[in-house]
Amino acid sequence: MDRASFYSPQAGRDISAPPVSTARFSIGDVVRHRVFGFRGVVFDIDPVFANSEEWYESIPEDIRPLREQPFYHLLAENDESSYVAYVSQQNLQADAEAGPVEHPSLDEMFEGFRNGRYRLRRSLSH
Repeated sequence: MDRASFYSPQAGRDISAPPVSTARFSIGDVVRHRVFGFRGVVFDIDPVFANSEEWYESIPEDIRPLREQPFYHLLAENDESSYVAYVSQQNLQADAEAGPVEHPSLDEMFEGFRNGRYRLRRSLSH
């Protein structure tokens, strides 16, 4: 099967991916981590794992996600802080709370929260 490739600044190399990948979530969706319970807003999607090998190897082997699935960049929050997270599709679910997320970078990327999701700023959309 043919593969596509793209450059990942996080990985510092070209990444091979299938020509078509189906993401369960979209930019602006509010999601929750299945294991750790933190919430976040999707701001970018990689069709397959596209971070550094060090990052991948730092995950304990018994819970390490498969590489061949979408990975999501999130503006994330928990009870203590706000941060950027990189999470596999298998570890995310739609957020049943569906309320707004408190993250200091939200206003840079999104304008308004409506119907359980954020709308990407027009200046950032294609």
